[in-house]
This record gives sequence, structure tokens and C-alpha cells, in this order.
Amino acid sequence: MFPPGPRSPALFQIARWVMQPLGMLREYHAKFGDVFTLRTPRNEKFVIVADPDLIKQVVTADPATLLAGKGNATVLEPMLGKFSLLTLDGADHLRQRRLLLPAFHGERMQAYGSVMTEVTDASIDTWPMHQPFALHPMMQAITLDVILRTVFGVASADRQGNLRARLIELLEVATNPWLLFSGVVGFSPLSIPWLPISKLKAAVDEALYDMIRDRRRRSSAAGGSVDVLSMMLEARDDRGAAMSDVEVRDELVTLLLAGHETTATSLAWTFERLLAHPHVLEKLRAELAVGREEYLDCVIRETLRVRPILPLIGRHVATTYQLGTWSLPPGTRVAPSIFLAAMNPKAYPNPERFAPDRWIGVKPDPYLWLPFGGGIRRCIGMAFAQVEMRLVIQAVVSRTRMRLVDGPASVVRRGITLAPAGGTRVILHERSQHESAA
Repeated sequence: MFPPGPRSPALFQIARWVMQPLGMLREYHAKFGDVFTLRTPRNEKFVIVADPDLIKQVVTADPATLLAGKGNATVLEPMLGKFSLLTLDGADHLRQRRLLLPAFHGERMQAYGSVMTEVTDASIDTWPMHQPFALHPMMQAITLDVILRTVFGVASADRQGNLRARLIELLEVATNPWLLFSGVVGFSPLSIPWLPISKLKAAVDEALYDMIRDRRRRSSAAGGSVDVLSMMLEARDDRGAAMSDVEVRDELVTLLLAGHETTATSLAWTFERLLAHPHVLEKLRAELAVGREEYLDCVIRETLRVRPILPLIGRHVATTYQLGTWSLPPGTRVAPSIFLAAMNPKAYPNPERFAPDRWIGVKPDPYLWLPFGGGIRRCIGMAFAQVEMRLVIQAVVSRTRMRLVDGPASVVRRGITLAPAGGTRVILHERSQHESAA
């Protein structure tokens, strides 16, 4: 017996999920309560969970019972591959995570931070003055260049050129919402080699494998590099084995998609929320001017709460699982809702309101604030993303004066992510020089 849910045709449910995810979650939550069931055309059941106690139960469950990798694989594996941290389970996942963790250790952030600041300041210098433009593409350019330099270790413009252009093209195609629809219904265009998206992915893969092979040759002689790719190639597991080229490729694409698009979109939402709430922006600007950063963290937490980039966390039931009063059979998908947890009025009074002050002196509840997932599957790049957001926001708020062109933005799909419609269109009417250029 499954939790209650809508009786509309499964195809309609999935189409609506792709095009109106938050409206759908709100409506069914109001109608069916904290746990409800959606269906796919393949007769799969998705049990959506909003109750914080049950969310805690799910994210802390035995990973052999609730499989996160398999829960992600249907949609993500065609692009990311079988050896992505997001599509692996069990011992394979733990091995890969241990190999990657050193590259995201806290002390590495200082080296990455200087790159993040440099890239951001260079980008701000190019923004047009006194005419409308979208911030989202600017944030995408910043986060892509940061990834290319800190993860891929590609510093020169010449070496970036071809790879950067191919990656931008692939990322733009990958954010088509109907790719999500095709993945959920069990068909991936990437499985048809003559389609343009498959050819583009193949071209990107060829460039990545060339880079991996070249880096292996160079790193064996040089060593000591601090970019993530070099650290991945040097890492060894408990048996002394290195990651294969395929494993490295899959993790590079994962870091690219998870660390580029999501952070860029979070930044676009942050500036949209700040510009839509001038009093918050001015308070943040005043705090940063005197060197206080607590309120900056409050702004980031609140943006990630009210405008989560992903609405759900996915798990695949491997063996019969007791969720509250429901016994869920193998094959069920259990999905704690990042969005509905963040809209819980008991935890967040007036939850739709953008109010960073609610976080002053408050630490996030890990089962009500889930932008980076939870439990042992929490995003490995969380610290990286938070440092990047802090540095980009500091630079933009300190150096620019802008206003929204179209007013507050609605939420639209970009692949699996939820982005601001129009890309947060602004007009820049004041820009100061950064210190190194002064």
C-alpha cells in the first residue's frame, strides 16, 4: 500500500513535474500531506517526503537498503557515466569518495579562493554599463572558468579555448528540460549515436581523454600540482590502485555539471533575491564594508532555502523498506523534498519570505535545510561551492550598483535544476575598480 497521490495519468504527472515542479509539489503537499506518491509511465512509484522525521530516517538509512546512486542513475548516468560519484553505490562509492576527498579538504580552499576572486573581478570588468543583460550567463562564465582552472588545471586561454567552447555547448544542450523527461520515462537521446547531442558528448569525451592522457604523462615527471585533476591521477586506494581513465572522465564531468551549473544558478538567484530586497542588499553591503561576514552566510543560506536548485533527493529501495506506516516494495523511489522541507512553517515562520536575519546565530537543521543533500551522500563539493559563492557575492556587492530590469523572477527548469526566468536581467549603473587594478 503506497501513500496517497494524484490519479491523473502518469505521463501527465511527469510532464507537469518537468514544467511546473514547485507548483506541483505545493499542490500535492496541500492535498495529500507530508508523504505522497507520484507515478511514471513505466509504473515506477516516487514517494515524496516532506516530514522532517521521515527525511532524517531516509537520509540516515542503511545505504545498502536505500541506494542513492541507483536513485540518480536513470537521469544522470547517460551524461555522467557509470563511475560518477553520483551514480555509484556501496563500496565503489566509498572508494571513489575517499579518492576525491583530499582535493576538497578545507586547506585547499585558500589556493582555490585566489583563483575564484581573480576570475570574478576579471568578469565584472567586462559587464556592460547602462544596458540590460542577464547575470546568469555571467555567473556561468565565472564558475566554468573556476572549474577549468581549479579542477581541470587549464590556465592558459589558448588551451581553454576549444575545450571551453565544447563544454559550453554541451552544458547548454544538457539543460534542456525535456532531457529530464526522456530520462524519467526511460529513453535517453544520448543512446542514439547519430543525434547532435551524442556527437557533441563524444567530442567532449575525446577532448577529456586526451587531457587525462597528457596529464598522466606530464604529472609522472613533474608532480606536486594542486588542481583536482592532478590530485585525482595521483590518488591511490587502500590496495594501491589508481583511478582508471574512465573513472577520471566520469568524475570530471560530474564536477563540471555539479560544480558549475548549480553554483552559477545559486549565484543568479542570490543576486535576484538581493536586488528584489534592497534593504537586505544594503545591510549586506554595510556588513561587508566593515569586514563582517556572518550576514553574508545568512544571505547564502536563505537563498538556498527559498530558491533551491534541486527540488528533491532521490533514493532507490533495494529491499522492502518501512517508511513510517508504509511498507515500500523494492523498486520504489523515495524522494525527500528539499523544497518542501524548506517551506515548513513550523521551522521557518512565514517560509515564503526572504529573510536572512532568521539565520543570525542559527545553524541549519540538516533535515530541514538540504541544498547539498544529506547523510553520507552530502555533496563532496559543498565547501568549494560555499567559498565560491562567498567570494563572488563579496566582489559583486562591493564593486557594483545594479537594479533588476524585469522585477522578481519566476522559477523555470534548466535540465534538473531550477533557475530564474530570464537569467536575472539587470542594469549595471556603477562599477568600481578592484584593488589590484587600482
